[in-house]
Amino acid sequence: MRTHEWIDQRSLAFDRVIAEKLRADPSLLARAQRTLERWLQQRRSAAPPVLVEWHDILVDWPLDRILDLLTSADENACRLRQSSPFCGILTPEERRAILKEYESRGA
Repeated sequence: MRTHEWIDQRSLAFDRVIAEKLRADPSLLARAQRTLERWLQQRRSAAPPVLVEWHDILVDWPLDRILDLLTSADENACRLRQSSPFCGILTPEERRAILKEYESRGA
């Protein structure tokens, strides 16, 4: 059984790689925005507050601030990471490499 800390650290590892990719290609931010818009449309009448918060972040924040959020280990970043619209940014190979690294560490 995995601890919350282990899961949070693995999620942070995903987001750190996502941040690297966004630094190299800021146009990838549009993919996260499209994902979030799709989620919001699916939940029109009852969008979870965290999705509205992500919408405000992606619309209002400069890229550098978004990158800081993605690479932060603070409590707010961990909370937001649980509903991250950045799924789909990593390739299957990138995801597998992170998963393999964390599985080798154990819980």
